[in-house]
Amino acid sequence: MKAIQFIVEGNWAHFKKPETNNNPLSHDLITKTALIGMIGAVIGIERQDMKAVFPILSENLLYGVQLRNFVKKVSWGFTSKTAINPTATGSPKYFEFLKNPKFKITLALKNDDSEEMFQKFSNALLKEEAIYPPVLGWHNCPADLKFISEGEVSVVREEKFTTSSFISTNHKPELTGEFRVGFDKLPTYQNDDFWNLPDKYEQVIYPDYPNEITVRGVCFEYKTGDSETEKLWLM
Repeated sequence: MKAIQFIVEGNWAHFKKPETNNNPLSHDLITKTALIGMIGAVIGIERQDMKAVFPILSENLLYGVQLRNFVKKVSWGFTSKTAINPTATGSPKYFEFLKNPKFKITLALKNDDSEEMFQKFSNALLKEEAIYPPVLGWHNCPADLKFISEGEVSVVREEKFTTSSFISTNHKPELTGEFRVGFDKLPTYQNDDFWNLPDKYEQVIYPDYPNEITVRGVCFEYKTGDSETEKLWLM
């Protein structure tokens, strides 16, 4: 499979957990659905046109996330008001944000049907261009993107490997040393009505930055043209 690696970072991020509507909490890691929205912004797909794109790219792309900064969360209060009566008294609402998030993303093309969009996004990263500003969940959380490399991804059925990437709960970890292991449940599929399907969430485990975790299970091997290899898990 064709694949690329790149950095996504910013000052703030918010990837809303759907079960926390009153005082929204954020996922610890950038979600696959948020990444697809970012791809659409970079290559210039209008919001309404993204309705049809989300389910396609959800199926045709694989992604992995590695932390390149600590997970730090901060709550900020906002006063909610309606567009119909913006001068009315609003109600305070608190949102949880990630502070200084930085992720290393591995993106692989699972299905060649989406090769054109994948290649447009890769070319835009190389040229440091974007049609619409990419964001980290919210439009007031701008994202900076930096291309790292392009390569190929192959599937290694099952073996012991060490990674700083997230892994699934099907992997069997070998925990050594003292470091924080995080847990999250991430959406992997959005339908053509901007809805993250409840049965398409994936439970993941990740080592906090700058640590790695050794596990046994299915993994993927990312290889560049310089013959550098890295083993991790993608979903």
